[in-house]
Amino acid sequence: MRRNVVITGVGTVSALGIGIDALWDGVCQGRSGLVPIQRFDASGFDCRLAGEVAGFSAKDHVPKHYRKAVKVMCRDIELAIGAARCAVLDSGLTTRATIEDDGGEGTTEQAATTYPGGRMGCHIGAGLIAADADELAAALVTSVATGDAAGSAGGTPPPTIDLARWGAGGMEAMTPLWLLKYLPNMLACHVTILHGCLGPSNTITCAEASGLLSIGESRRIIERKSADLCFSGGAESKVNLMGLLRMGFAGRLAATGDATSGADLVRPFDPASPGGLLGEGGGILILEAEETARARGAKVYARIAGFGAAHAPPSPFTRDQLARGHRDVDEGLADAITSALNDAALQPTDIDAAVVLGSGVPAIDHAEAGAIVSVFGPHAAKLELVPVGPNLGNCMAGTGALLAAIAAKCVKEQMLPARLNAGTPDARLRAGAAPARKAALRYVLVATSALGGQSAAMIVAA
Repeated sequence: MRRNVVITGVGTVSALGIGIDALWDGVCQGRSGLVPIQRFDASGFDCRLAGEVAGFSAKDHVPKHYRKAVKVMCRDIELAIGAARCAVLDSGLTTRATIEDDGGEGTTEQAATTYPGGRMGCHIGAGLIAADADELAAALVTSVATGDAAGSAGGTPPPTIDLARWGAGGMEAMTPLWLLKYLPNMLACHVTILHGCLGPSNTITCAEASGLLSIGESRRIIERKSADLCFSGGAESKVNLMGLLRMGFAGRLAATGDATSGADLVRPFDPASPGGLLGEGGGILILEAEETARARGAKVYARIAGFGAAHAPPSPFTRDQLARGHRDVDEGLADAITSALNDAALQPTDIDAAVVLGSGVPAIDHAEAGAIVSVFGPHAAKLELVPVGPNLGNCMAGTGALLAAIAAKCVKEQMLPARLNAGTPDARLRAGAAPARKAALRYVLVATSALGGQSAAMIVAA
């Protein structure tokens, strides 16, 4: 018989603040974290709003002896570190990192932790990490040489790249450990080192589905008794030059002009929505075997009742493809939801609410709406949707975990957060604006598709 897996800790870092309480308060109040970009000069872009995590540094979330390591952490890693720390504190665990100023691995430390290292796993979703533009520029500028004067008639010739100097000079301007900042597996690497996780570990890179897929893997690890506890989720920052440029070329971003808030721009499931906005954030959930969690007296947010994953041809991801039309049903998402229902031995009518991204990109939202209707039929009109795109933006690899965190809190509090939507959503769905309200929630679905066609779905139960 499979072991039950429960959620005992939730840690989040998002545009609405640090920790699950900040995120929950923000969504219940109907606040949006989508504001003018401050981390770099976005004045040359059509889209100038995003969901930034203001005032955040991983230095505030690691022991003193580990603070030097923050120098070799990109923004994505820092977000995962912060979310993991919040999750540990929320769950009441004692790990290597929570033992003040003890950076060793002696027997005293091991005896003091809630779980031995070998019984703790870690699975964290990551994305396409953008290199720091200033770091690259520092190397590039040393590799520019003035060209031959004959190359220009009567003026200064344009600069050319001297490949010999790039090897001898440019690379020398890079820190020796530069690459370690940008490997996707480094999110899980730092979390496992900090908290002493010596059990199964993995990294999944499937865009928006990464976090949920990681949670699904952690659940399986615990079910088969390869671990008793897993850190699980995802993190990513798209609030950078490459992220904004890439998603802009994909035709997925709204032209914001001089707007100061994205709350009215991102309109989930509205065919007339101008597009989506990007965000940065991460969520780490502490998953435990129910019997070991109960034995230590842990609080329980929810039980993972079902999980499903699937793949289908990706939704359009260039402007030309978007212009040629869109699919009516995201078959991969529909299959993932159906698999989760079957895994939980539930009927569509058993689901009371669904936490989704609601990207505001019409082609994506239309296909996802079709998937919901294809699975739930007439019940789709009664299913309370919780789209968080207008609150947080699309945090890519962090998205699935943030959705799961909100779902766990919905079940725990028996409450639905406020729903932002300044548009007119698909009439087949319950996605219009609504205040926070109490609700009897037995089962809540979390579902997301992804840029490359992957989809994942999870059902959490009270």
